Amino acid sequence: MTQVFINGARDELNVQEHDSLDPSVQELIRAAAEARKQAYCPYSNFAVGAALRTSDGSIYTGCNIENGAYAASICAERTAAVKAISEGKRDFVACAVVAQQDNGFTTPCGVCRQFLSEFVNGKDIPLYAAQPSNLPLRVLCTSVLQLLPNGFRFLNGK
Repeated sequence: MTQVFINGARDELNVQEHDSLDPSVQELIRAAAEARKQAYCPYSNFAVGAALRTSDGSIYTGCNIENGAYAASICAERTAAVKAISEGKRDFVACAVVAQQDNGFTTPCGVCRQFLSEFVNGKDIPLYAAQPSNLPLRVLCTSVLQLLPNGFRFLNGK
């Protein structure tokens, strides 16, 4: 078995074979892999695709879109979320992220973790990170709140 490193630490417990996952999870990962093909990343050459499933079963996809003014760039996860939100969908139930990284998995950046946590409505949602071309396909199975255990919450005086 190949060692898998996530954030510099060995983590085999959360890594599963793609074929052993529920078909709905496999579908979400495939959607993220397809979205990755549309990435606009001329500066980093690091294409990322994401897919979000909403509570009604809809899937919204996104890719990273870079800009020469780096702050104007947007990650794949936020692109997918913004598409869903703009269509009135705010109840996310699962997320998949696909990117090529040789020695591990690409998980959402800190900004995306905080952004997604805004829409988990006090519950946690599974997050699946995969690579597009390593066969057999292995998937890091984690969750938004595992990645951001104490995210910022505006309590509005409560």
